[in-house]
Amino acid sequence: MGNLALMCQSPPPSSKKITTMNEIQNLNPQCIWKNFYALTQVPRPSGHLEKVQQFLLDFGKQAGVEAFKDPAGNIVMRKKASAGMENRKGVILQAHMDMVPQKTPESQHNFETDPIEPWIDGEWVKAKGTTLGADNGLGVAAIMAVMEDKTLKHGPIDALITRDEETGMFGANELPEGELQGDILLNLDSEHWGKFVIGSAGGIDVTATLDYQEVDTDPEDSAVRLTVKNLRGGHSGLEINEGRGNANKLLVQIVREAISETEARLASWNGGNMRNAIPFKAEAVLTLPKENIAALKEMAADWKETFNDEYKLIEPQGVEVLVEEVATPAKEVPVEIQDNLVDAIFACHDGVIRFIPAYPNVVETSSNLAIINIGGGKAALKILARSSREDMKDYVVTMLESCFNMAGMKVETAGSYGGWDPNPDSEILHLLLKEYKELFGKDGIIQVDHAGLECSVILGKYPHLDVVSLGPTMKSPHTTTERALIETVAPFWQLLKKTLEDIPVK
Repeated sequence: MGNLALMCQSPPPSSKKITTMNEIQNLNPQCIWKNFYALTQVPRPSGHLEKVQQFLLDFGKQAGVEAFKDPAGNIVMRKKASAGMENRKGVILQAHMDMVPQKTPESQHNFETDPIEPWIDGEWVKAKGTTLGADNGLGVAAIMAVMEDKTLKHGPIDALITRDEETGMFGANELPEGELQGDILLNLDSEHWGKFVIGSAGGIDVTATLDYQEVDTDPEDSAVRLTVKNLRGGHSGLEINEGRGNANKLLVQIVREAISETEARLASWNGGNMRNAIPFKAEAVLTLPKENIAALKEMAADWKETFNDEYKLIEPQGVEVLVEEVATPAKEVPVEIQDNLVDAIFACHDGVIRFIPAYPNVVETSSNLAIINIGGGKAALKILARSSREDMKDYVVTMLESCFNMAGMKVETAGSYGGWDPNPDSEILHLLLKEYKELFGKDGIIQVDHAGLECSVILGKYPHLDVVSLGPTMKSPHTTTERALIETVAPFWQLLKKTLEDIPVK
């Protein structure tokens, strides 16, 4: 491992601009960045975590700490207290191992086999053509740094690195009771340095499905692929309040008019690919008389102008609307099914529903029309609904059920998790705020997030825990523009070390 104390010091200054990927390992503090870089080289998309699980087990063995995989597929590490600190309260450091696999249209990246390609762009670390995985890779890297550093002073520490947080918090939901031994939980999955999260929204997956019998396409018809793309996308918890364009909701406006005005018929639809990401691309294959293609192209050009006027301050990179002629499919959606599906997509709520009255800048309730797949006789729509109130979460589910039931669709829910109720009197919160003020000369900010955190699920199994979430600054997680602000990682590490040193006695 080398000299661990030196690895957490700043590297020597250099006049050369850092451009090569391996130089990320030399950023300050090296003990976090080298671990983060190593993590980027291990494939870890949600649902495919065997390689990263083994990587973490091997790391624990090398670091000389207890490490095991629990029945839920989480990795647990345990580090004994430093000499003389055995009487301190136990701390659980928690992060998730999986990452959201998003890539640019031109990228050939295979998330199950290929390493991420991180690079430095000024004050940010980014990835070439893909999500970076700083959500939650930097949290995991910080845990690794704690586990291997022999110079830190601390009480007993557990590390909980959960599986498949991004697709349903499966690792946290299946966490065995009695496994964790601490009194304090520090979740390292927040994305705004200097803000300390003490509450978050709950969520639930809503899926609407319909099986139908395809019909033959008119042999005289031609076909086009209609695409809406180049949207910013984003995290459906952190950025749903920004009014970013949802590719599915934009596409449905064009499809509905095309059906009405150009005799178009729906053959297939594919939009979005992650339940907790705002879809940045959606496409539909339409059949129509060949002589109407020119009119459809004009219609699409008009919609492109409308979208770019409507979203010019939110999607400044420009919304793209493309119409491409393609081979005519043999089958398509029956007219009555098509109309019902399109109406349901149009009517489905997407975005903020309500803000928290006591925290008017924090979203209380929202829904994200995340994924649409129609074709081959099957239609499936997936929405992630979030709320910090259980009654409002139930309201959103009923609202969505009502919408899709009118289209004859079957509606099911899964993956429900409750909200995390804020505790402003938290002992660990006040310690963090005290340490933050002493170290950096300014007050920390207490925050309640709309994004779902595993804290609520873990508290359901370990209600005695005192919990706060923190982390360095990241922007646009769940998108290909995800980036980590370099200058915030060193103070995050400094605060984490100091807090572990000052954990109160039992």
